[in-house]
Amino acid sequence: MKGLYFQQSSTNEEITFLFQERESLPVTEDNFVKLQVKACALSQINTKLLAEMKMEKDFFPVGREVAGIVLDVGSKVSFFQPDDEVVGILPLDSEDPGLCEVIQVHEHYLVHKPEKVSWTAAAGAIRDGVRACTALYYLSHLSPGKSVLIMDGASAFGTIAIQLAHHRGAKVISTACSLEDKQHLERIRPSIARVIDISSGKVHVAESCLEETGGLGVDIVIDAGVRLYSKDDEPAVKSQLPHKHDIITLLGVGGHWVTTEENLQLDPPDSHCLFLKGATVAFLNDEVWNLSNAQQGKYLFTHLKRRDGEVIGWYFQTAT
Repeated sequence: MKGLYFQQSSTNEEITFLFQERESLPVTEDNFVKLQVKACALSQINTKLLAEMKMEKDFFPVGREVAGIVLDVGSKVSFFQPDDEVVGILPLDSEDPGLCEVIQVHEHYLVHKPEKVSWTAAAGAIRDGVRACTALYYLSHLSPGKSVLIMDGASAFGTIAIQLAHHRGAKVISTACSLEDKQHLERIRPSIARVIDISSGKVHVAESCLEETGGLGVDIVIDAGVRLYSKDDEPAVKSQLPHKHDIITLLGVGGHWVTTEENLQLDPPDSHCLFLKGATVAFLNDEVWNLSNAQQGKYLFTHLKRRDGEVIGWYFQTAT
């Protein structure tokens, strides 16, 4: 049985991928599940985070979002039985690669897969679904009637976040980075309150949001990164991102700003402005997630659809 691993060069500049023969798995441990992998998503490998966490290995496993069938369970496993269809995210320190025929994973990293969701859709949607759920439910406390700005709404994460916000009865505003993205967002039902096309660079996000909210500002902002300096001082990849001052300007009183910018720098005037508004800033780290609550029946699965209407995944819906 082979698994896919990657090896980083001594200079941390090159990554080599290779298949390695793995020994037969031992007897399933108490809280672990033996899983036959049916699909695995290939998300970006965060080598910087691995280095920061001092995770020094010769070979790192590849593939963490997996969907498959339970083959065997440990003596203390309470949520799963053999032949259950499950999906989950392997922890960062997992010894097993998702790109392998059979793996062992702790039961708390898995949830049951809905029957109507395909293996590939399940593995492909789980990561962004958990991120969107974390951003809206836990970091910004979304509730009906709130106004939400979701940057880059046509992305996988943005599309899920938009549908989650709609489900909770929020008023959604989103930005589009191209004509294709704009057309995609305009076809979403229920419709988005406003789609802000920033591809030309001539539209001001803060002004558009203040206009849409009658000058009050939005209650929740979920960014896709921000510019900290002027366009001339930032890399080209950040040219279309809003400046941090724009976000602070369009944020309403008591608002929540959820940022994916890990190096966010707020000067004293920025902090004072947020203080006057009673606003908060939260950081959305891709690796901060916990599926154990899902095991206790706190969440139900609800389908999501992509542009052509085919079901590709789901989001977590709070059980009533």
